[in-house]
Amino acid sequence: MDAEFAKTAAHWAPGSFLAKLSPQDGAELLGQCVRRRLAPGTTMLREGDTSTHVELLIQGFVKVTNLVDDAEFLMAIRMPGDILGEMAAITGRPRMATVTSCGRVTSGVLARGAFQRFLRGHPDAAMNMAATMGERLRWANQRRTDFGAYSAEVRLTRLLAEMATACGRRTDDGLTIGVALSQPELASMIGVAEATIQKALRDLRADGVLRTGYRRITIVDLDRLRTVGEPAGS
Repeated sequence: MDAEFAKTAAHWAPGSFLAKLSPQDGAELLGQCVRRRLAPGTTMLREGDTSTHVELLIQGFVKVTNLVDDAEFLMAIRMPGDILGEMAAITGRPRMATVTSCGRVTSGVLARGAFQRFLRGHPDAAMNMAATMGERLRWANQRRTDFGAYSAEVRLTRLLAEMATACGRRTDDGLTIGVALSQPELASMIGVAEATIQKALRDLRADGVLRTGYRRITIVDLDRLRTVGEPAGS
């Protein structure tokens, strides 16, 4: 495997689309892409747009948002190694969400036709694509279940534990979530008012579970955070 490719692949999130490809398939796929480097806050894909290319997230993080009644809702965070825009490439239908870079991002742009040919010629990659889409559906279903069944504190702690595990980086204070998140964004992800998020974060800080700064959350005790995220009686 090429040394530069191996160095890049080392930063991909475990379980991401690119990370699950074989080194040979991954190198071939990226070799067909046009790479672009994006500044923080760049809109990469826009909800409702009719473009059909995919973007492979080589480095950096992005936010996935939807616009509802002129209000923006944060739906998900995508990490290095993830694929973006696959639904439009597969179905040909308009984009379902807006994707915006968080910090500096490097992506690989691949036209719809080239992406479909790659999947047809690489059955393992096609199965990986199906598994990725299934996992995203499972995650969305879990969020809907949480909305109806659990308190705001449980929903928040479960979300933070998932994010810390997926994109946390070790610091002197603990495990810092690698994406800048505002309180309104957190509130939109778990379907509560911003005041509810403020209270939940204040309680978790008082209990020594986490620390917060400007758009920064550090998990001090991940085990305790997960314990709070377990509903009573589970």
